[in-house]
Order: sequence, then C-alpha cells, then structure tokens
Amino acid sequence: MIHYDRRRQSLATALAALAGFVDAIGFVKLGGLFVSFMSGNTTRMAVGLAGGSAVAAIAAGLIAAFAAGVVLGALVAAATGTARKMAVLSLTAALLAVAAAMDRFIAGGWTALAMAAAMGTINNVFLRNGEVSVGVTYMTGTLVKLGQRIAAVVLGDDADGWIAYLRLWLGLLAGAVSGAMLYPRIGSLSVALAAAGAAVLALIARRMGPSEPYPRRTHQ
Repeated sequence: MIHYDRRRQSLATALAALAGFVDAIGFVKLGGLFVSFMSGNTTRMAVGLAGGSAVAAIAAGLIAAFAAGVVLGALVAAATGTARKMAVLSLTAALLAVAAAMDRFIAGGWTALAMAAAMGTINNVFLRNGEVSVGVTYMTGTLVKLGQRIAAVVLGDDADGWIAYLRLWLGLLAGAVSGAMLYPRIGSLSVALAAAGAAVLALIARRMGPSEPYPRRTHQ
C-alpha cells in the first residue's frame, strides 16, 4: 500500500469502501454470511459441518463463487496487460450489475453468488509481480500492518506510514455502514449503485494511465 502514490492509495481506499458496501449488503441479505470475507465464511462452514447445519453448504457456495471470481479476474488481468485495472473493474461492475438484476427479478441466493464472484474479481486490481499487493476485500492483514507501522512510530521510525493503512480500513468501514443502511431501504437499487460505483472507478483507473503488465510465467 505505502509503495503506491497518493492517487493509487486513494483508489485502493475507494475499492475497500466498495467492498465494504457490497459485503454489508450480502451480510444483511444472507443473515450473517459474507460475500467478500471468506475467512468468516470458512469458520461458518466449519461450524455448520460440525453441527450438521445447512449453512455449511451456503458458505461453501460463496467460497467457491469468490474463488471463481479471483480466477476470472486474474485471467482478464493477464489478457488486458497494462489496461488491467480498468478491465478488472469493468468486469466487477458487470458482475454487480448482474447481481442487481438477479436481486430484482430472481428469488433465491443467486444474487449473493454473483456478488461474491465480483468481490473475488476486484482483488486483481492491485497486483505486483502477479500477486495481490493490496487486499481490498479483507482487512486482517491491513490491521496487522497498521499495528506494525504504529509500533515503528513508537520506536522513532516511519512517522506517517500507518496513515495509508488506517485510511484503507476506514474506507471499508464507511462502505459497510452505508451498505447496511441502504439495502433495507432501497433493496436491489443499492446493488445497482455498487455496480455504478465500480464502473466509475474503472474510468478513474483508466485516467491514471497504464498499469504494470501482468507477468507471464514460463515453465523450466
């Protein structure tokens, strides 16, 4: 996170806010499961398996959809080269638009699966050497880095490195509060707003210029 310039840090914070918004909608809709926080879903699946609950199957489906979104996003990133940020965000917007349509016209849990796939996809926006450099849908690592940077301040080093990580976490928090407030009031329109937000961020990413190319690995 701190290796990026201020504009890209701001984009990462906006993506975290979008992820928090979508995850809160999923949490409210599913009654306690997640569409971006797969550690939580893994624990829910484990508890469901231990207790023989049907929630285990739902959690497993969300994990599978998220993983499929990661794969799809990585393939798009590899295919689009230096335009990958815009391409991945455009794919995210499309998946969220599908989710909004499903939430409006189709009953059942298909909406949540499309949202989970979108959240898997979005993690391919910030890559370094083909690996995720900024996780925008999960904050455990961010909070660890925040704590480490605050410790560095106490030790007399790195006076402001912690600020970027705090902004990222606050972005997710603010987005989640907004999603939790809006979904009960406007329903599927809130998912459509998330899709529109992703589309706007795709345009912003395009204006930022070319991304680092996705590395091609060769087998020895």
